[in-house]
Amino acid sequence: MAGEGAFRFAVEAEAAGRRLDLFLGERLPSVSRSFAAELIASGRVLVDGRPRKPAYRLKAGQCVSGSLPPPRPAVFRPEPIALDVLYEDEHLIVICKPPGMVVHPAPGHDSGTLVHALLHRCPTLEALRGELRPGIVHRLDKDTSGALVAAKDAASLERLAAQFKSRSVEKRYLALAHGVPAAAQGTVRLPIGRDPVDRKKMSVRSRKARPAETGWRLRRSWAGAASLLELRLITGRTHQIRVHLAAVGHPVVGDPVYGRRRAAKAAAGGLGATLAAAPRQMLHAWRLCFDHPATGERLSFVCPPPPDMAGLIARLDAASDPAPAAGGPA
Repeated sequence: MAGEGAFRFAVEAEAAGRRLDLFLGERLPSVSRSFAAELIASGRVLVDGRPRKPAYRLKAGQCVSGSLPPPRPAVFRPEPIALDVLYEDEHLIVICKPPGMVVHPAPGHDSGTLVHALLHRCPTLEALRGELRPGIVHRLDKDTSGALVAAKDAASLERLAAQFKSRSVEKRYLALAHGVPAAAQGTVRLPIGRDPVDRKKMSVRSRKARPAETGWRLRRSWAGAASLLELRLITGRTHQIRVHLAAVGHPVVGDPVYGRRRAAKAAAGGLGATLAAAPRQMLHAWRLCFDHPATGERLSFVCPPPPDMAGLIARLDAASDPAPAAGGPA
């Protein structure tokens, strides 16, 4: 099954007993559970070299391998999906992306994406249909919420993309993390590349890693079990915040890929049950600043945390006395 879409995952001890389709859906972020089940049923996924059923329970030490089929031509049909719009004019639109929404079509996600919603709301995007991801300048993971800008015309798309490339765009995030950092603020400078074992993950151990830098500030904490961090992306590597926080021992709460081991340990703590109830990775793109592609005016947008993240913070408050933290901007 070698090829560009090939994958190979080792089953870690904490994943023992997990259904094969759930395991695969977690390890392949662009693939839904239903599509993972289709892959397994079609024989494209093997466990220790043998085909298994989607409901097969994995054992520690097993190897899950397979390949994704060639991508089908994307079908961009406008869909009337409601969007939380922060700003809109003839050149661009800024939205608060909810958790669970995929930004652009991918295997297992050929409808219900942000692209489909934008095509319905912004007719001018029709002119960009030749693009693989019409109007999309940057992306957020499916389970990461927050502020996102999309262009409505080719000139705006090019100018906004140039700003992201030159790092003149300011991106700040909020994250609920396991544990509490020893300092009030700091910077993580660790290179990031493809994990040498699991090619679907990123890692600071990669031999082909690229420089990556994340500034952070501690906003508040709860009984030593969790903290609310404000983070500033200085570079923009794949999964950068999630990888950096996991590397320094404070993975994002609810992260099924980079935070599983810490989450298992935290489950035994006083706030463990509250943290374990996180419905997704608690990472939110809180603030986005960039220059308007037509006027040059500096624009700044803030997207409040969605109900699931705000609710988890409220439950942490109810279960303990939150400790505020002082410090300047990250």
